[in-house]
Amino acid sequence: AAVRKLHDAPLPPRPGRAGRGLDELAAELDGECELLVANGVLPADLVTRNRQVAEAALRPWTPAFTHGDLQIAHVFVDGDEITGIIDWSEAGQGDALYDLATLTLGHEEHLGDVVAGYGTDVDLDVIRAWWSLRSLLGVRWLVEHGFDPSAPGCEVDVLRSRM
Repeated sequence: AAVRKLHDAPLPPRPGRAGRGLDELAAELDGECELLVANGVLPADLVTRNRQVAEAALRPWTPAFTHGDLQIAHVFVDGDEITGIIDWSEAGQGDALYDLATLTLGHEEHLGDVVAGYGTDVDLDVIRAWWSLRSLLGVRWLVEHGFDPSAPGCEVDVLRSRM
């Protein structure tokens, strides 16, 4: 419900991370997929399947006020109450489902609860598409910066779950 309040707030003046143009996002995704395969970071079949899944996210959406990086580490809770959200550096206009996907990335078991609390119809295929898209775009960056995208629940697990 708190995320829904954010998405219903007046639009900020600029696009955020979740508000890039569809052509720009598709081109970035295609380039990243090529690099992942060419550099042997991920198997071609894993990349190809997830690129197909990601296609569902590349559709027109109604702009909403989005956080842009609404991962669970950025949300503070006390019991059942959200007490704060940090790191607004990527906030702006974007696809509300991108925020829901980011919040549930690697935690598919909580998707139903998040969607129920959100209080409106949500296309689960689009959320799953954003999982694939975000994971494909993040794997190489994580490796290059010393993180392990293959750790349980991280990006490579997310990509494998789409197979």
